[in-house]
Amino acid sequence: MSAFTIKERRLTFQRVRTSALHCCVPQCTNSSRYNKMISFHSFPVDPAVRAEWLRRIRRDNFSPTKNTRVCGRHFKNTDFVVTAGGFRRLQKGSVPVLFSWNGFELPAPRPSVWERRPRPESPDVSDNEMEIAGVATDHDYTGIRASDLAEDNEALRRRILELEQQIKGLQLQQRFGIHHLTASDDSIRFYTRFASYQHFQAFWSLVEPAVNSKMVRITSSKTASNSSSSSHQTKHELLLFLMYLAVGLPLNDLAERFNIHRSTASRIVSTWTQFLYTLLGSKRLWLPSEVVRAHLPPEFDAFADTQAVFDCTEIHCQTPSSLLLQSEVFSTYKSHATLKAMIGMAPHGAITFVSGLYAGSISDREIFKLSGISKLLKPDMAIMVDKGFRVDYLVPCKVYRPAFLSKNKQMSRENVRQTQSIARLRVHVERCIRRVKENKLFDTEIPLSVCGNIEQLFSVACFLVNYQNGPLVKAWAT
Repeated sequence: MSAFTIKERRLTFQRVRTSALHCCVPQCTNSSRYNKMISFHSFPVDPAVRAEWLRRIRRDNFSPTKNTRVCGRHFKNTDFVVTAGGFRRLQKGSVPVLFSWNGFELPAPRPSVWERRPRPESPDVSDNEMEIAGVATDHDYTGIRASDLAEDNEALRRRILELEQQIKGLQLQQRFGIHHLTASDDSIRFYTRFASYQHFQAFWSLVEPAVNSKMVRITSSKTASNSSSSSHQTKHELLLFLMYLAVGLPLNDLAERFNIHRSTASRIVSTWTQFLYTLLGSKRLWLPSEVVRAHLPPEFDAFADTQAVFDCTEIHCQTPSSLLLQSEVFSTYKSHATLKAMIGMAPHGAITFVSGLYAGSISDREIFKLSGISKLLKPDMAIMVDKGFRVDYLVPCKVYRPAFLSKNKQMSRENVRQTQSIARLRVHVERCIRRVKENKLFDTEIPLSVCGNIEQLFSVACFLVNYQNGPLVKAWAT
């Protein structure tokens, strides 16, 4: 048998052992875990030899088991034989005779790493040598004047103030804010949908007085005592909300830009949504008929009694898991789950009415009926709608709507001209709705987790259109 095969068998034998073997002889601490070269032997089967082993080990009331072992250090070298496989075996009839009580001493244990490693002796260093090396042993403070200490302290204070100012400047540069957007109207337009920085400042001057007096902040229990904020901070909160609405940035991105926690950004968005919904919604959106006629554009001369132009719009939402809800929100026009709202625009381009959001399967006529707009209309008014709004018997006023072909093969000349005229004017409400949907939040699919707040967000986006943009047609500016 080759040496390689013998070594392989040894390794195999060592691997199958699941636990360490320990010597049962008193005062012997040998273990197979730390002594790989020591052999361990079980008690013999022969009763006479087994009794001799027990007598020599000197353990009272001791009954060995099949796992009890005696290490090879307690046997003489002549008691062992080496097998052909390279294992040490005891000769038949061998008994342990080498013990600590009969003069046999086990090898001394290996010294520890700390004892084996040499260490240089620490030299005696005098005080003069320590002073030369730069180590202060003792210091006499009586030699320093108080005036020198005061000057040093003052210089340190000035240095601390300078460093604090530098830190504040660096933090201001790193933190995203309105100061980054003042130099470019394009940036203001992109992040807030306001036409220019002057438009943003004008809107801020309108809402600032109500911020501290009427705003109810949504705060956590830990920050409820510190809910008041400075004017500079609230302006940055308004910017964060506008960026969430106009650019559609996720809350994690906004939190990173403004150096706040994500939950804080979420509370800011919720706070400003409710605040602007209450503040701007309380303003009179629905204009009196005399005001509308005073600002009537020349294009509406043929329809001078028009009070508002109505149209519906839809935004995509996440498809719910419930089949019943899916059938409610599914829109055949968009072939997707949607939320639907009706917007009313005055002839000169201002949004004067916004309905709530309804399921996408509802018809334009039903939204018109549920929105409550009929209560605001009077007999001397007129409204302009699309073909889907068959609301003649729902309103007390005149309705301008494109004509239906009905059973005729061809429209009359009058109906064609009227339809073309109404279509040219109705396009303005579609342009107004496009301004609302320029807010990137409505470009993506609205998740169901936001649907509880989406009606207020959509209404605020419609309200802000009247403040963010100029006239729909440049000629209407005068």
